[in-house]
Amino acid sequence: MEGGGEGKGRAAPAAAAAGGGFGGYESAGDRKWWPWLVPTVIVACVAVFVVEMWVNDCPRHGSALGGGCVAGFLRRFSFQPLRENPLLGPSSTTLGKMGALDWNKVVHQHQGWRLISCIWLHAGLIHLVVNMLSLLFIGIRLEQQFGFVRIGAIYLLSGFGGSVMSALFLRNNYISVGASGALFGLLGSMLSELLMNWTIYSNKVAAIITLLFIIAINVAIGILPHADNFAHIGGFLTGFLLGFVLLARPQFGWLERSELPHTNQPPKYKPYQYVLWVVALVLLLVGFTLSLVMLFKGKNGNDGCHWCHYLNCVPTSRWKCDT
Repeated sequence: MEGGGEGKGRAAPAAAAAGGGFGGYESAGDRKWWPWLVPTVIVACVAVFVVEMWVNDCPRHGSALGGGCVAGFLRRFSFQPLRENPLLGPSSTTLGKMGALDWNKVVHQHQGWRLISCIWLHAGLIHLVVNMLSLLFIGIRLEQQFGFVRIGAIYLLSGFGGSVMSALFLRNNYISVGASGALFGLLGSMLSELLMNWTIYSNKVAAIITLLFIIAINVAIGILPHADNFAHIGGFLTGFLLGFVLLARPQFGWLERSELPHTNQPPKYKPYQYVLWVVALVLLLVGFTLSLVMLFKGKNGNDGCHWCHYLNCVPTSRWKCDT
């Protein structure tokens, strides 16, 4: 989320419906991995939040806006006043100190590590719980199907891609924290995996309509104030391209025929899968290169896209987008 140290928004737990076998494909020959990476990431994020609250120490440092700490019985771990942080968490100063995404510090103070560190921070207890539940429902099934290496790569690179896009478009107006970009990357990879392996799935139309509906709901939530939809979109696009690169499945029946003579062995992948793999890899490399060059040269993404700010927040009579 924007300003005040609020997080990158939320990825709806409804995405759990898009778990393994989402398109109706289950193969007895599929290898199943024991999921340990996703639970480890969840434990790490919870531990980091505990450290955030320890460093924040509301009773000692107070609030710039005044008011008493919330849940004072927690003492050092009590939350900032609700008018400063309605998500039950630390101050924006604490988040900035611990590595929140800050355009000025990334570009002018050479703190590029913030593009990664912000993924592990959360703006409050509510933000943390929503994101971790989403990761649990989405990530466990993906890791069971594709293993920790590929899902871990998608998670981290999508989070990084979301941070880059957020920094390009939000610049120095806000700070941003949260794992939502990485979570949207997992959603994006689910969509590209379905398209990449289209021929081996049954119930294709129902699967893709349901997944697109889940994605649309999450993106729509992101246009509300205090949600960093640029991180969502950047993470989704990164994960979408990575899904083509990392989640291709052999065509149906290939594993069962692997013992046949070479002359009778069908190709492991279909031609369209090779084409999608190459196109996605090129787009991914070009996109990251151009985005990082623009970011570290201090370019403003809104200069080349005068309507893009509406992707992050749509002003209405009930709220403004510049607060």
